[in-house]
Amino acid sequence: MFNLILYAVPFFLALLAVEWLSFRHTGDGDHDLKGYDAKDTATSLSMGIGNLVINVGWKLVVAAVYVGVYELTPLRIPSHDWWAWVLLFFADDLAYYWFHRVSHEVRVFWASHVVHHSSEHYNLSTALRQTWVPMTSFVFWIPLALAGLPPWMIILEQSISLTYQFFIHTERVRRLPRPIEAVLNTPSHHRAHHGANAIYLDRNYGGILIIWDRLFGTFQGETEPVRYGLTKNIETHLPTRVAFHEYAAIARDLRRAESWRERIGYVFGGPGWTPAAVVSASAGSEREAATA
Repeated sequence: MFNLILYAVPFFLALLAVEWLSFRHTGDGDHDLKGYDAKDTATSLSMGIGNLVINVGWKLVVAAVYVGVYELTPLRIPSHDWWAWVLLFFADDLAYYWFHRVSHEVRVFWASHVVHHSSEHYNLSTALRQTWVPMTSFVFWIPLALAGLPPWMIILEQSISLTYQFFIHTERVRRLPRPIEAVLNTPSHHRAHHGANAIYLDRNYGGILIIWDRLFGTFQGETEPVRYGLTKNIETHLPTRVAFHEYAAIARDLRRAESWRERIGYVFGGPGWTPAAVVSASAGSEREAATA
């Protein structure tokens, strides 16, 4: 199984150390950069190690699913043809866009992905802050196997995409030349994606390419200083809480739900979904307070 991430880990850690050292000599013009925090970085590394351990077994399940789908479909795309790799590149990146977008727009998917956004810093260690519940992503790549792309190619391209995305988690690279910024997902675009500022919420879902965001109307350039983290930060460095806090929040909401419609909303609605009755009651209370 071609998982480049395992081979890339030593290089990731070496570059992380170089970036950390660069912040030890921050110039006056870089006073607005967040840099590194020891506890935050330790949490990110812990989440990354946990993700690698869990994926040792889970990737075998994913590979088995892709192989099963591939064997069932009569379609075949030959791996020896150059155009197959071009098709795979764009198909994989589009699959990633929709996986990433759904992970922000559907709460049960967000519960897994929120881990990656929980840091209030933005550096190469943030790229390693990954979920311990990776089971929400593989379905978005099943159409590629169904179309006849060999499973080993799909898994290899997934690894290439994630390796690329490691390098865009940095404040050290400001903006790249305009043609590159127009086509590729860059540090500037991804900083905006990690922003809790209202203007940056639910924007820039691309993996390697930013063209999907431009096409589907989810692009936002970096136009104001980015406030990293969540709209309501969890204020903890405990890895288990970072990993599962949103699942615990879903469970609490389900316990107080008064109908199946509310239960479905709490699981499959957007993050922060609230029943209409609660919204109306809250709005009424605000109006009463304003007129008192």
